[in-house]
Amino acid sequence: MYTQENTARLLPDVAVHAQPHLAGALDWVGMDGIEVPVRFDGGDGEVVRASARVGAFVNLNRPDKRGIHMSRLYLQVEEALSSQTLSAQSLHDLLRGFLGSHKDLSDRACLSIRFEHLVRRPALRSANSGWRAYPVCIEASLTGDEFLLEFGTEVIYSSTCPASAALSRQLIQDQFGKDFAPGEPLDHAAVLAWLGSERGIVATPHAQRSVARLRVRMNTGAPFNLIHLIDSVEHALGTPVQTAVKREDEQAFALANGGNLMFCEDAARRIQKALDADAALADFHVRVEHQESLHPHDAVAYASKGVEGGFGSEKR
Repeated sequence: MYTQENTARLLPDVAVHAQPHLAGALDWVGMDGIEVPVRFDGGDGEVVRASARVGAFVNLNRPDKRGIHMSRLYLQVEEALSSQTLSAQSLHDLLRGFLGSHKDLSDRACLSIRFEHLVRRPALRSANSGWRAYPVCIEASLTGDEFLLEFGTEVIYSSTCPASAALSRQLIQDQFGKDFAPGEPLDHAAVLAWLGSERGIVATPHAQRSVARLRVRMNTGAPFNLIHLIDSVEHALGTPVQTAVKREDEQAFALANGGNLMFCEDAARRIQKALDADAALADFHVRVEHQESLHPHDAVAYASKGVEGGFGSEKR
């Protein structure tokens, strides 16, 4: 008769058996796409629970060992992330746990966490508001005593091309010249009616939905302040996408687009300036992508803080 004790003893573990003909150290081994809830404070003091996908890895620096203990990584991820609010300290502790459970196999560990965080955003003019889901990506690694933590998100906004706006204004001027002959007195009511007609806007500049992808490294002790980061970038750009929109909100958005003409280079520099002023950030990487309505390709620009050995030294 089997008991629980001797049944466990008899379970085979083929991972402990080395394969000399396939010996070799491996950069990373682990699991990706682990489904687990996480607890996250976006910066407003409210801890919310989100459904996340997690990657958990250690290196395998023993060529004579066939594999790692994946179940140990999984159980640590499940226990830590579902019960503790995400912070630099909690992630540092989790990575130390990875290495502690693989002290005979590994000396490096890394972790990635991806989820969405809902933020309520007010309308531009009306009293309405709506939810925006901002993607969050947290990546952490531990090599010896060197702990590295990166935090990322995306901001979607509208960008109106300055060149297209100038060309459109020229065509409107040309149409005005045709409809109102030089030297003749201008009738205020007629001009006002013309400006409100299709002839008064014979050309419109092209605008497109655009994306700013952000990666930041916080200074030691700084929290994950997602909402502050988003607010800084959206304020710098001036035309973030909206949620609840009535006619007065759409008109305000059109006005904002007209007052925030920008190439992708302009957008990248606006964000760069805003993040440079944030004392909580040790470094940042910005990729702006204007998904052109004129071209089948995108216009893209990159910016960073310019820290030696930081994001700016990376290739795209």
